[in-house]
Amino acid sequence: MSCKLQAVLFIACFFSASVSAAPQNTLLIRQGYLLPMIANGQDQPSTDILIRNNQIVQIGKNLVAADAKIIDARGKYVMPGFVDAHNHLWVTTMRGQFRNKQGKFFPVSNKLAKKMQPDDIWLAMYSGSLELLQSGITTTGDFFDNIHGPAWGDAGFRALEKSGIRAIMYYGGPDKTTKRMIDLTHLAELKKQSTDRVQLGLGWRIPRDLSSQQNWAMRDKEYRFAVQHNLPIQVHVSGDARAMFDALIDRQYLSPSLTVIHASDALPQQLNALQKSGGGLVLTPVSEQRVGYGLTLLNHFEDVERQGLGIDGNALSGGANMFETLRTAALTESGKAKDETLPDARQLLALATRRSAESIGLGELTGTLEEGKRADIQIINPNTLNMAGFGGGDPAALIVYSAQPENVETVIVDGRIIKADGKLQGINLEEQLRATNASAKKLLEHSESQM
Repeated sequence: MSCKLQAVLFIACFFSASVSAAPQNTLLIRQGYLLPMIANGQDQPSTDILIRNNQIVQIGKNLVAADAKIIDARGKYVMPGFVDAHNHLWVTTMRGQFRNKQGKFFPVSNKLAKKMQPDDIWLAMYSGSLELLQSGITTTGDFFDNIHGPAWGDAGFRALEKSGIRAIMYYGGPDKTTKRMIDLTHLAELKKQSTDRVQLGLGWRIPRDLSSQQNWAMRDKEYRFAVQHNLPIQVHVSGDARAMFDALIDRQYLSPSLTVIHASDALPQQLNALQKSGGGLVLTPVSEQRVGYGLTLLNHFEDVERQGLGIDGNALSGGANMFETLRTAALTESGKAKDETLPDARQLLALATRRSAESIGLGELTGTLEEGKRADIQIINPNTLNMAGFGGGDPAALIVYSAQPENVETVIVDGRIIKADGKLQGINLEEQLRATNASAKKLLEHSESQM
């Protein structure tokens, strides 16, 4: 066994208490204000949810289950966990390094990425996943494009698995110039180990040189492999987005298997082609504006039905905060339109839950509160100063414009209680922070020593 792999296994054992070994058998959430986020659905005040193993089995009034652990949700909002449809969790330990003397995001992250060992990957992705969970995000689509070899891929997969989050790990390579082929053999091996909680996908990149036929041949092989193995695919369309989008259209890569990320400045006819193909779209308003892609205006993309929101790197966006993502999208839209009624707060919540799940092909499992769906739930406590002063009515705007991650009191994923009474369960947070910060410091020192 290699030293690098031994380090990964050591860390996995060190933090072995991260989640319980098996789901809580029966949970009963009592008398919460339910926002089911079903299309055209209605809120359900003072309603119970019965969970057995990992599934919602009943929603109604005055439910009884003698064997259930009771969660009192009176006066609180119960809704699906947020779905972060696109992230890069491996950059978590680069927080605070952008817009300093070191420079811009891409040069800095590319330089530091080369120094990351499997144990660094494990810590970054595990810590990043915990941050998502603490913030009410129960699902992530993680575009893992820093895999230097099987040990790196294994480390990322185990980190997601250990954290308790629901995830699709989009397996990518370390070379953003796309001159090296993704390790499809290892991707296939990991797929055999996947479950419906932690699945595999393809983190695909198209050539920077769109005229390179040799490079396109490699990319085509990766794409065909993913389709053959029924793997979802994500691809960045940014920078020269219009030319990249045209390349996808001309080469007939748009399909229900493909989710396009960013698509900043895409033309209406290009978005129409995506919609007709059944493909998905993920917008990441905070990161898109931070790296200078321009203003993310939701109404520009409104004709794409399969559409979701993403964090796009906890470090790049500043934090795993879907509330901030919603507010950024909302304020950009209303400011540009000079119309304070835009966009609709209820539609924003749907975009971060049901529609985000649908955008990455997980709509059958998560994104709404329905009988038969997996129990991926957040409970928001408004009994705090930052949410005080609400007299009643539709709480959507209250949640979008006032809630913060600290208002997320309880988080349940696949029937497991991950966060209760405002605290992550089974986590030695002090040790986790120490290890994560040590990895970040070591990464920066190694990089600077070779400049």
